[in-house]
Amino acid sequence: MAAPQKNLARVGEQTLSKMDKINAEVFTLTYGSMVQQLIKDYEEVGEVNAQLESMGHGMGQRLIDELLAKSSVGSCADFRETSEVIAKVGFKMFLGITASVVNWSSDDSEFSLLLGEDNPIVDMVELPDKHRGIKYCNVLCGVIQGALEMVNLRVECDYVKCVLWGDEATEIRVRLVERMEAVYPFGDD
Repeated sequence: MAAPQKNLARVGEQTLSKMDKINAEVFTLTYGSMVQQLIKDYEEVGEVNAQLESMGHGMGQRLIDELLAKSSVGSCADFRETSEVIAKVGFKMFLGITASVVNWSSDDSEFSLLLGEDNPIVDMVELPDKHRGIKYCNVLCGVIQGALEMVNLRVECDYVKCVLWGDEATEIRVRLVERMEAVYPFGDD
């Protein structure tokens, strides 16, 4: 079971202090260059969004190991607790920010993560009108999907609002599709 919710913010802070740091501007510029190259390579906005999500998926599959190794977070009791670990530990650990968990569905299978203007990915970024459809932080959707898949939760993420589109916050909608059975590669032979 993960640390109690009130302590997750502290766990996020403590884990962040253990992480190697990169200058935020270097990170922002590097990410921006990558997105710009994807736009040149794929031209179509939908394909750029798909590539960002795919890249994030691979990152998430690796980042979950680091989160579990460096934080004191264990197994989560339910999807609500999982959402809080993502928002307070995961985002803090890897981006230095905390997300808000809001808009739960009545069956507790869907929620939104809100990221404010302190999101380093969108710092110093303006999207030209011809690229307004780009889901600039779509890599985060992929990270969430990849990470949760590694702990046997299949989710769908949708990037629904963005400060780059004129919204007050960036919103990522996360929906639990299924709890997967753990598959072990070795039999009991």
